[in-house]
Amino acid sequence: MSYSAREISGKEGWKDFLSIPLEIYRDDPNWVAPQFSEVRRVLNPTKNPYFANASLRVYVCYSDDKPVCRSIMVINRLHWSKWNKKSAFFGFFESINDIIAVKCLFDRIETDCRTLGAEYLEGPLNPNHYSELGILIDNFDASPVFFETYNPPYYSHLLDETGFSEICRFHTRINNNISATLSKSVRRSDPGVVDKDLTIRKFNILRLNRDLEIMLEINNDAFENNWYFLPLTREEYKFSAKFLFFVTTPGLILIAEYKGQPVGAIQCVINFNRLIKPFKGRIMPWNLPGLLLKRNGVKELVIFTVGIKKAFQHTGVSALMIKSAIKILQKYSTVSTTWISDENKAVIHISELFEMKPYKHFGIYSKPL
Repeated sequence: MSYSAREISGKEGWKDFLSIPLEIYRDDPNWVAPQFSEVRRVLNPTKNPYFANASLRVYVCYSDDKPVCRSIMVINRLHWSKWNKKSAFFGFFESINDIIAVKCLFDRIETDCRTLGAEYLEGPLNPNHYSELGILIDNFDASPVFFETYNPPYYSHLLDETGFSEICRFHTRINNNISATLSKSVRRSDPGVVDKDLTIRKFNILRLNRDLEIMLEINNDAFENNWYFLPLTREEYKFSAKFLFFVTTPGLILIAEYKGQPVGAIQCVINFNRLIKPFKGRIMPWNLPGLLLKRNGVKELVIFTVGIKKAFQHTGVSALMIKSAIKILQKYSTVSTTWISDENKAVIHISELFEMKPYKHFGIYSKPL
């Protein structure tokens, strides 16, 4: 059996890249196929503004000419400057349970990384910090919710055997009976005296571009010191928000203001994976009206982001946002979070107020080159 890893391009190469997960998850009832056209959009350097400052290479490993594993490699020199670490990132990693194939794949990627001056290979990031990230470590018996990665249990072993080590771990939280929680202490709790200059409002769809700019401003300020964070450009944020209102509604996005100036925001999304799972990655334009009609029937909510500008993180903004969030959460049966760092004590405290327990864990891996 012979193995070869190649940098791919062209129609046939992309066909092989996209086909690999179809084989891996063929009999897995929990897998939710990504929209294949969206994968191509995200990994198109001429369309995705993230690649204005980053380079992308796409790889497939073949066993006797059959595609068996894949990954991308990204280098962003802005990351090198801010974090003083010359890391390349891998992502969209998928593989059959074949350590020889995985070693062949990463041998090729690592060679290219060294040529480009990188000193570490880290990931998975799909394709950057703002995307789905990490290898799922536990709870493989449940389908991923929106913005969660999913993989077979053997992925962490493959990376360990290839010389990677886990450097960072995130977790999600969940409450499968949020109505019971809200009927108890959280719903009755008094957030204290809230400054009269603090107000909260819904996202204004009639002023879409203005409010997208506000969300960008808040998040770039709030998350500036987060792990490996780079500020998003206006173009990047609009690119990522293209399908925003398929997964959320203006009423699920709240903006806090102090004397009329935006200082915080909370964005919730429905678990849209519940609706797209049957389409196996091939949603057609004529399917979209039906999906939109079914959104209200989904009673699983994901708290996507909670951002408060640094200057207001120890003020009454969080209390006001908690009080306002309760009105949203009480309409759902299950509420979960996207990934949370163990060091993010403020968000963990808020999630504990809503009795959200640790649920899934995700690892980020690194290898010196």
